[in-house]
This record gives sequence, structure tokens and C-alpha cells, in this order.
Amino acid sequence: MSLTVEPVSPKATPLPPLPPDDVLNPAQWKTFLAIVDAIIPAIRPHSTADAHLEIAVSDNDYSKSISTLQGISAEADSDVLVANYLAESASSNPALRESFYRMLALYMRPSMRKDLTFVLNLLGTRAGSLLLTGFITPIADQSVHVRETILKGWKIARLPLLRQLYATFTALSKRLWILTTPTLLRILGVPRVPVGMKPGNGFEFEFIQFPPGDEIATIETDVVVVGSGCGGGVCAKNLAESGHRVIVVEKSYHWTPEHLPMREADGLNHLFINGGVITSDDASISIVAGQAWGGGGTVNWSACLQTQAFVRKEWADSGLPFFTSAEFQQSLDRVCARMGVSADHIEQTRSNQILMEGARKLGYTHKPVPQNTGGNPHRCGHCSFGCGSCEKQGPVVSFLPDAARSGADFIEGFQADRILFSSAQGDKVAIGVEGTWTSRDINGGVAGEPTVRRKVIIKAKRVIVSSGTMQSPLLLLRSGLRNYHIGRNLHIHPAGGVGAIFDEEIKPWEGAILTSVVSEFENMDGKGHGVKIEATNMMPSLWLVFLQWEDGLQYKLQAARMRNMIGHVVIVRERDGGQVYPDPIDGQVRVKYTTSGFDKKSMMDGMVAAAKIQYVEGAREIFVPTPGVPTFVRDAATSSDTGINDAKFQAWLEKMKSVGFPTPGTFFASAHQMGTCRMSASAKAGVVDPQGQVWGTKNLYIADASVFPSASGVNPMVTNMAISDWISRGVSKGLGERSKL
Repeated sequence: MSLTVEPVSPKATPLPPLPPDDVLNPAQWKTFLAIVDAIIPAIRPHSTADAHLEIAVSDNDYSKSISTLQGISAEADSDVLVANYLAESASSNPALRESFYRMLALYMRPSMRKDLTFVLNLLGTRAGSLLLTGFITPIADQSVHVRETILKGWKIARLPLLRQLYATFTALSKRLWILTTPTLLRILGVPRVPVGMKPGNGFEFEFIQFPPGDEIATIETDVVVVGSGCGGGVCAKNLAESGHRVIVVEKSYHWTPEHLPMREADGLNHLFINGGVITSDDASISIVAGQAWGGGGTVNWSACLQTQAFVRKEWADSGLPFFTSAEFQQSLDRVCARMGVSADHIEQTRSNQILMEGARKLGYTHKPVPQNTGGNPHRCGHCSFGCGSCEKQGPVVSFLPDAARSGADFIEGFQADRILFSSAQGDKVAIGVEGTWTSRDINGGVAGEPTVRRKVIIKAKRVIVSSGTMQSPLLLLRSGLRNYHIGRNLHIHPAGGVGAIFDEEIKPWEGAILTSVVSEFENMDGKGHGVKIEATNMMPSLWLVFLQWEDGLQYKLQAARMRNMIGHVVIVRERDGGQVYPDPIDGQVRVKYTTSGFDKKSMMDGMVAAAKIQYVEGAREIFVPTPGVPTFVRDAATSSDTGINDAKFQAWLEKMKSVGFPTPGTFFASAHQMGTCRMSASAKAGVVDPQGQVWGTKNLYIADASVFPSASGVNPMVTNMAISDWISRGVSKGLGERSKL
């Protein structure tokens, strides 16, 4: 099918200014950049290399690397490009230093920053260097070849601290380089916007503005909704359409379709909590959570799977019969109908085709994943950074405009500091929200100083918190609520990846992201715990960070092969949970979560199955991000008749199972978070009652994925919306129906 390519150039989205005071001193910067340049080094032939600053390879190996890169480069005349690619060190681009500065200053929690600077200081001394590297010369003064050797030693060290240093520095360096390199995307041929994208016309939202002033500004409404995501958007629509005065407040800012999709580095900062990464306390989990106008619905992948029967029964059996009622199904169908959810117009990409066809050949249960694309095909592999076509019917395209048409008001840049209560007969009665409003800058963006900062109180008859699983419990705690369950029962669908390289060109960033699912292993214990296998987002910054690092040349050559890669993700409906809580220093979200042995077994079974799917579909190489597991390389002479019984492949699977998930070094990821304000039949078991009202309060409700009683087992958007539909309709009835404004 031919695609019409229109010239599309999204508007720039400059980032907020950096703090004026540097977070590292010159010696610490020197050490850090020396380590980064050992992980992503400049590579030149032995005959011309500066052996102290560049990795010197034999002239023959260099020539082979150049030829390999020329053969896979997306640019026809790539001689200079591939030479520059190999000669590029991570720190040669000033944008990398700025990106790390931003991460350290704005997103890295104080305790992690303290630990990092301690290690950098230690590595800058002779005694510390001897302790951590085995050399008395500080690592920053070593040649890049020696630095690379030190990192290889850390990877296999017996001391867990050294393995953790390897994992931390390689993950940081790969991420920063991928986001800032001027050459890699050109070699891969990743376009700035999706091929064939037609710019969409977004809804013109109007936001309440406040004049400068020292006094607290006060406004009144019937319902204030804290958060504009999938839960908040549905609530706003329902309540406004019932004639109630509604104000939706959002910490982030609205970016119109003309700005979307954003560049990866900008999108991670503008559209996600914490610059795109929340790391668990034990550094075993990286959590990605949306923080944007429209919440997670602005950055998710269009997948619309309804809550499964065994999950509904589990929740109903806990004392919540709503989940097996016709009303719940009506809510599911209602929100799906509004978004035009359908599987009829899906154009399966190669990653999704391989998943479906491989599952068919192995007899695994599989199906297409319905999409919230308004009954249209949707090819936005860039959707993690916003959908410029407006085909994806997230809250910004659907529910929030509906709310606006019925009279709802909106405030962007509003940090909800606390919920306000009055006391009536011993109950805590919510009467509004107090927060800090930060305007845009003088140019209407966020790259400069805001023109106004002001305290604002919004008085309301009802308060609905829809700030998401990571933030809703923190708002409750800041407001003085002390229910034991606030922040606990965190479920995140921990995910592991399995990648493969094929002979054919795939361009995995093109087309729809997640349009198929394998559910053969979703109920492995008979109690609803297991895994699903899905295709995953293949934007370079979200995928290449998971490639194993052996040395600088190997990593650059492997990253450049992404045009021929696919990626599948194994998501676990876990049995065992964790907790979110505020950092004691700065109040930002912290996560206690370690994937249990029970859930790791589910993960391993799913990864084995994903590898089998890729094998039967002809993968040339199969790899996992697990330390100690080599890449499987198919023998050219292997008979296709043996299928997955191929002895070499079976031996590799056994190796993967025997290695398991070593700690430290194994990273899992999460894009789904649930349960930290769970719904329960009694105040002793959760945070909100069956109608979504916070136990021990009146007029305070929560409507987002944090109220899930346990993990949903499917991408949580539709379940979140359906529960929010139910809760908000109940709130409306409590207020009394009114004619539309």
C-alpha cells in the first residue's frame, strides 16, 4: 500500500532552563565523561588512532566495520557518515553533557545523586581507584582502552557493588548517547515524523489564567478533577455533560498537535514523570509513567484490551460485585465506543505479524489487539512522544473536548499541593484543593521563566483525584490522610524484552506499535497469574538501551542493525506487589518493588515462548538483555524440519533458564502501574470504597488506575476508563442531575 508523504515539521518544544548551579564539580565531570567515553568511545584504525583517547582497532577490523556499516546504512553515500559514527565519542556532543546535567539536577533523587557523586569522588583518588578498578591511577587518567577493560571486569566481578556500577554506568551512557547522537538516526533512517503522517486538527483548549499577586487566588466549582489523564478525562466528560461545573487541573502543559510527535529527548522531559525513568529503590525496575495534558493517554500505544473474566471474578470475589455486573460491561463498552475502538482496520507490522504467525505455528493462543483509533488505520510508531495526526483517540482528542463543549474549565501548570477538608461530625469532608499555579513564559512556552507563580485554592463540592498510580497516593499523604494502604499494593506488570534480528529489512519504528497479543501463558498458576507477549515500541531511545554492551565497537555495530530488528515484550500479571512513597528529602515519588521469585518464573516462561516464536519465524539472531546470556546465532545449515527442537537452540534456551535473572545487572521495565489506592469492600483492606470514595472521608473520590484491586493483566487504559466512568456517574447522581450548561 502506497503512503502519501506530506511535509510535516513539528514545532520546537524547548525545555525549561537548567538550574544555575552545576551539580558536579570539574573533577567529577572529568571522571564521569571518561567512563561514558569508554562505553561509547571514538573508534579509529590503529594507524591513525590516538591510543589514549580513542579505541584503536586493527586496520583490517576497522575496514570491515566501515564496510558493514555502509552495507546497512539508510543513506546511499554514507562513507563520511559511517566514519563519523565510529569516530564519535559520547561526550563529543555537548548535548549529552546538558542532558545528563538535566537528569542529575531535576530528576535523580537526592540519595542516588549522593551515591553517584560519592563513587565519582572515590574513582578520582588513587586509593579509591585501586579499590574499585585494581589500578592506582584514577580512571579518568587512564587510556580509553584501559577504561573499557575496567568496565568489562566490573560486568563479571564477584562483588555485587562492581556489577551494579557496570549496570548503572552502561545504562546511563547508552541512554544519553542515543538521545543526543547526531549520526545514529541517520544511519538507521529513522524519520522525524511517521512516514505518511497527516497532521491532525486538535481541539482548541482554553485555560484559566491568574494575574500576578501575593494573595491566594480562590475560585469555586462543583467538582474539581485533579489530573487530565484517562480517568480524569472520562470523569470531566460525564460530570460536565450532566450539567455540573467542572474544573480539571493538570500539573503539565498542553502541547498542540503541531508540536507532536516530539523529538525523543524533548518528549521524555515534557511528557513523562521524572524525565521518563523512575527507578526502584533496588535499581531493578525502570518505570515509565506519563505526565502530560491527557496523561498516559497522550503517550500510550492505542491498545484497548478489556478486563478479562478471571480478573473480574477475582475482584468481585473480594467483595466488589460491580466487576461482574452488567454495569461494568456497559462502562467498558461506553468508553470504547467513544474512542472508536476496533480491530477491523489494523495493518499489522512485521513485528506483530511475526508474533501472530509464530504463535499460530506453535499452537499458542493469540489475537489482534483493538485500537482506539476511531475506526482508522494508524501508523504512528512515534506515539510514545505524542500523536500529531490526532488519529489516536486519547483524552485530549475525545473526552476532554467533550467536557469542554459542555462547559468544563481547565487549568494547566497546576501542582496540587493538598486536599482541603472541613470537619463535620468527626468526618473529614473534602471542600477543595490548594495548589501552586505556574504560568507559561512570556513566549507562551515553558523554556523561560514563568510570568506568574501563584497559590490557588479551588473550592468544590466534590474532589476527584485522578493523578495516577504514582502520584494519587502522594497527594493523599500530603493532605494528612494516614490509611495504611495508601501507596501499597503497587502492581506494575514487570516486563522483560526479547529481541531478534532478521535477514529482511523491517524498520521496526514504522507502523502501529502494539496490534497483537499472545495470551497462551496468562494463567499459569490457575489463579490468573502469568504473562502476555506483545510487540513493543521500537523508537531507538526506548529500545537500544536494552542491547547488551560487550565493548564500544560491538555496541555501535549492533545498534546500527536496528533496521532489521524486532522486539517483543513479556508482561507479567504479577502476584506480588510493592509500594510508592514520598522521598523524605524532596517529596518526589519513590518505589519499593522487587520482582518476586514467583513472578520471575512467569517472566522466564514467557521469554522462552517469545524466543520460540521468533525462532520459528526465521530469526537470524535472538537476544535478551540479561547479563551472562549470549546472543543466539542460527547456523546457516540448520534444517528447518527440526523447528524449535534444534539442539543448538534448545541448549541456548537452557542457558537462558540456568542464568535466570542475576542481581544486580538485570533490569525489568514497566509501563503499567496500578493499585496504590485500591478499591476494597472494607476500610481495613484498601483506600477507596466500592463507589470510589476514600474511606474515612466524604466528598473525596479517586478515579484512576490506582484503585485497581490488583493487577489488571492487560494494558490498563480501558479498565481505568470504565471504572472512572462508573465512579463519576455515581458522583453526578450524588450531586443531583442538572440540565446541560
